[in-house]
Amino acid sequence: MMPGDTIGSLIKAARLERGWSQARLARELGVAEGRGRRGVDRGAVYRWERGTRVPDYWLPHLIQVLGMDPARVRVAGSGPRTPRYPVQAADTVASVIELGRTDLVERRHFMASSSYALAALGLPDLDALTRRTAASGPVTVGRGEVAAVRAMTKTLGDAAAELGGGHARDLAVRYLTEDIARWLNGRYTQATGRELFTAAAELVHLAGWMAGDDGEQGLAQRYYAHSYRLAAEAGHAEVSATALRGLAVQAIDLGYRAAAVRLSEACVRLGRSLDDPRATAYYQATLADAAALDGDRATATTALVAATTAIERAPAAPGTSWAGHYTPRRWAHHAGMVLARLGDLDAAEEHLRLALDTAGLNRRRSRAIVLADLGTLHLRRGDAEGALVTWSDFLDHAAGVRSVKITDAVTDMRARLARLAGVPAAVELDQRAAILT
Repeated sequence: MMPGDTIGSLIKAARLERGWSQARLARELGVAEGRGRRGVDRGAVYRWERGTRVPDYWLPHLIQVLGMDPARVRVAGSGPRTPRYPVQAADTVASVIELGRTDLVERRHFMASSSYALAALGLPDLDALTRRTAASGPVTVGRGEVAAVRAMTKTLGDAAAELGGGHARDLAVRYLTEDIARWLNGRYTQATGRELFTAAAELVHLAGWMAGDDGEQGLAQRYYAHSYRLAAEAGHAEVSATALRGLAVQAIDLGYRAAAVRLSEACVRLGRSLDDPRATAYYQATLADAAALDGDRATATTALVAATTAIERAPAAPGTSWAGHYTPRRWAHHAGMVLARLGDLDAAEEHLRLALDTAGLNRRRSRAIVLADLGTLHLRRGDAEGALVTWSDFLDHAAGVRSVKITDAVTDMRARLARLAGVPAAVELDQRAAILT
């Protein structure tokens, strides 16, 4: 890197090396980010190259699209910024608030992609919190506001776990764009700012989970990426790792095998600095799932053993950890599905039954999903009667739950019931399921 290189000069050099115009680069960025060919205009590229604006939010996409060296970009970005333009406050904050506002008025607009998920691994703006601490916002923020965010996140999360992500989703997003937005743009000390960014990252993660559970995968992906950036900028490894886990699970569900493995590995690396065995189990089980999907039995088995060892060491009380909700029951369900993917159906059924019998599985949505998976497993093993009984219990719990996981499970069940068209109990079950689709 030559002395005096700036982010703008690196962008321009990489663009010219490809023979692209500024308009072409703008189009490629829009596509990579997910907004489409008109997601960013040529003028933005012009301003970045001139140094009159800093592409904080767009930097991971620039690195991806132009194949830039992240280390060189990091060095260029660490230099002094000239006062020719107003230094922008943390673009992550502005971007997530804009995302929330878009969510409220224009849903089903974003498409999920593996490239966007991987772009989230780009270095967050680690100076963002410092800049905001130095800023002079209209509202003074203290521990009370941080506590309010965490209390609201817990309340909304409990409702979503019971009734599905489609319930109270608007309330979560409005809380983000109205209350949390004011506080993020307010005045606070650096210590309070770190707590506020972390609490906001948790709420943003929940908004992503709600969006995904409501069928909005592209929108969920962007919430998870913003949660990761907020948590990383706050220096909170666990919330950062959990946000990456959200992206990894989504990649697994969408069949992005390579992206799922890479995101899961990054999640595990971040989690190595944590002392909570539940967190270790949470992330290792996700890597096992991704590796199993990718056909890597050795990695899947190793990660599943690590998850099992960790959950066995976990204390009985969940504590206050962000990964503390990963209970032995959730681990049993997760491990069972990994084992089913690996073809060990006996062990898979044993784990799913353990998930149902373990104390704590009292959420309707959660219990319904385990029952749906167990019913499918029964049918795979040739136990049609067991499948029908289990699926009947599933439908009892699924009624009234607004979740794409439930909808998909019902659709999957009805497709499998076609094999049992001549069985009266199967016909009755299909009729009951038709109401939920």
